Amino acid sequence: MELFEVTEVFSSLSQETRLNVFMLLLQFGRDGAVPTKIAEELNLPANTLSFHLSHMSRSKLVTSQKQGRSITYFANTDLMEKLIEFMQTHCCTREKVKAGRKSCRNERSCSL
Repeated sequence: MELFEVTEVFSSLSQETRLNVFMLLLQFGRDGAVPTKIAEELNLPANTLSFHLSHMSRSKLVTSQKQGRSITYFANTDLMEKLIEFMQTHCCTREKVKAGRKSCRNERSCSL
């Protein structure tokens, strides 16, 4: 994952509405959700949701699939896994490894 992609994802998720949309799409999982359902659940005007979905699509946080006249949106969990892997790869890279203790690099959490 390139640094530019990482900043795009964090930029998108740093906005509360987009974070709420993403979290909701995570809950829907592989079924995804249509914009009307998302707007209803989050009490958002359609034009506001459209703006945020467009922004999230550009940063690849969400994917979409057209089915007839309807579009279903999905959380891009593959991208999130790559983001987590990117963060883990860079975790504790400057930590001095003490005798008898493994480095926390690439572990799920770094507890110092």
